[in-house]
Amino acid sequence: MEPTVIDVPESDRFEIRDGDRVLGLAAYQRRGDTFVFHHTEVDPDAGQSGLGSTLVREALDEVRSRGGAVVPTCSFVAGWIERHPEYADLVADRG
Repeated sequence: MEPTVIDVPESDRFEIRDGDRVLGLAAYQRRGDTFVFHHTEVDPDAGQSGLGSTLVREALDEVRSRGGAVVPTCSFVAGWIERHPEYADLVADRG
C-alpha cells in the first residue's frame, strides 16, 4: 500500500499513513489561511525512505489548493522549501 497524506485539523497536523498506521506528521498552527509549520517527524522504523519529503510536498500542495500560505518555522520544512524553489511562493511575508 502506498502511504497517504491527510490533514487532521482536530490535531493541528498533516499525517502520512500506511493504512491506520501513522508514519509521520507535520504539525502546524493555523492563523486564518496561513499554516505555521513548527514540527515534523517521521518514524525511523517505518522502513521507507523519502516519507518526510512526501509528507511535506503533499501538505504544501494541500495548502496551495486552499489558497493558503505557510510560515516554515520547522527546519525540515524550511530546508525542503529551499531545495524546492517552486514552493517558495507559498511562504508568507513575515514582515
